[in-house]
Amino acid sequence: MTHDPRSALLSAALDAAARGWHVFPLRPGAKRPALHGEKTCTRTGPCVGGHAKWEQRATTDPDRIRAAWSRAPFNVGIATGPSGLMVVDLDTPEHKGSSDAPDGAATFGALCERAGHAVPTTYRTRTPSGGTHLYFTAPDGVRLANTAGTVADSVDTRAWGGYVVAAGSITPAGPYEALCGPETAALPAWLQAILQPAPKPPQAPSTAITGQSRRYADVALANEARNVATAQVGEREAKLFRAARALGRFVAWGDLPRSVVEQALQGGGEAAGLSASECRSTLRSALDWSIAHNQARRDAA
Repeated sequence: MTHDPRSALLSAALDAAARGWHVFPLRPGAKRPALHGEKTCTRTGPCVGGHAKWEQRATTDPDRIRAAWSRAPFNVGIATGPSGLMVVDLDTPEHKGSSDAPDGAATFGALCERAGHAVPTTYRTRTPSGGTHLYFTAPDGVRLANTAGTVADSVDTRAWGGYVVAAGSITPAGPYEALCGPETAALPAWLQAILQPAPKPPQAPSTAITGQSRRYADVALANEARNVATAQVGEREAKLFRAARALGRFVAWGDLPRSVVEQALQGGGEAAGLSASECRSTLRSALDWSIAHNQARRDAA
């Protein structure tokens, strides 16, 4: 009995679609999309209303999948955003181009330990380079984006705007292999706190300087929340306190609502392993002090 790569890859695509994951063809033996680009788009078929990219064309329709994979032994791409997935990519040093780079599995494991949790048990695949993809169900109503190194060194994530290569796909370096059953765990709240962009405050008519300050405040909030969430044992409360002091001025100036700052830093503190009560106590005192001492905006010309 001869092995039929096309049938095996079709089965992999149909299996992924049966789980509700939106798939699209990748080039045979490769990781790049096999769909046409915008410059060569004929504006027909699925593109009749305008060029449709791979994320828009990914599907769970078995008939469309069979039709596509009947043409060639395409590898299988999973569009993570439409699939409701957030995939953690644990790279190997070789994949990062340096044997001195940290191993993604090790840095992610250390992050989980600092957060007080075991490495989550969920559906995972092994990549040809020896890395691992951890699949999580993304929370409803939250639009997560791709990240590179945000969670930890050699740890990337794929959500909206990204895709992963499905188990069953084959490259010259080897296959993508499922390492466990199909059960996909929900994204842990502590990990979401690291990944989720800080909510933007309501924008009201303002001067150019105030507008710039608000944009800066958004960036500062995201950075401070991330710094708190990844703090080491022994520095967690100090980092939380300093972050609240730093962000309190934006609350005093009207650039950030206090509730937004408290929510972001509370999530970051709990992700780092602090108790909810410890976070609330530190935040309350630090924000009260900062707001009281930063009533006058100092960035005005």
